[in-house]
Amino acid sequence: MKDPFFLEPIPSLSRAVQPFADYFDLPTLPYHIHEILAAALLYGVIYYPISPILSRLVVPNHYGKLSRKSQLNWDTHVVSMVQSVLINALAIWVMIYDEERKSMDLEERVWGYTGAAGLVQSLAAGYFLWDLIVTGLHVDVFGLGTLAHAIAALIVYMLGFRPFVNYYGCIFILWELSTPFLNIHWFLDKLNMTGTRLQLYNGILLLGSFFFARLVYGTYQSVRVFGDIVQTMDRHPSQDKFESPLMLYAHDASTVPVWLGAAYLASNLTLNFLNFYWFNKMIAAIRKRFEPAAKRDTKPAAVVSASSGTSKGSTPRRRKA
Repeated sequence: MKDPFFLEPIPSLSRAVQPFADYFDLPTLPYHIHEILAAALLYGVIYYPISPILSRLVVPNHYGKLSRKSQLNWDTHVVSMVQSVLINALAIWVMIYDEERKSMDLEERVWGYTGAAGLVQSLAAGYFLWDLIVTGLHVDVFGLGTLAHAIAALIVYMLGFRPFVNYYGCIFILWELSTPFLNIHWFLDKLNMTGTRLQLYNGILLLGSFFFARLVYGTYQSVRVFGDIVQTMDRHPSQDKFESPLMLYAHDASTVPVWLGAAYLASNLTLNFLNFYWFNKMIAAIRKRFEPAAKRDTKPAAVVSASSGTSKGSTPRRRKA
């Protein structure tokens, strides 16, 4: 499928980025650089001034009383909400309607390219470019860890313009299906709606979407991409594949170097581990909000004394999500 973005590539931008693309072997980047910058600009405008203006109009009693740090966090969650809904909708649409992507075989899944999948890659890269700028300007608020995450994520998505596993870009974007519910959960806490029925229903949707999108579907797709990369690592595409329009940017020198395959697999494995870790933390955080208060209280002093100084009925304190 051709790139469905409403703007054509801008020649001056493509020429400007061409030396960078040539040096780092990113041949499809010049065709998508305008989309990356457009996405970063969109998220930047939502971050400021749209989010502060709308938030002061919709929830003036809450947003106006927040500290500078809390307001910045609020505004980044608004951007995250918009981005996650937009990118998930686009990824699902591409997966349904991009027939060329559906027909990809092993080598095409690794070295193949379609413009529609490239657009999804571009919007994700644009988000993390915006994220890098914001966290870099406010590192005192977001911390070095968040800055490092933005840098690493941007590099990973830029590697997709080699192109490399372009097919799987849409798939792993769907890990973000739970993000809208996570943002709603966060906003409800800030709006003093912790423990409400709305947060309960949202929590069920959050855990369900996280479980199926990341732990079930995501783990299955990770096994698939592991197999594809291992089979193509340090080898070249078949000669007959160069005739396929999906392999337009593959050539005799194309390969999956060991460093790239190892780095991708290590990153994916790390994220899968974190998914299981975060799922357990989310369960604990949501349970804390809905446990009856009596169950969270420690036993009376006499009972504690009778149990050798240990309150077996007490619930350990859990960090808020």
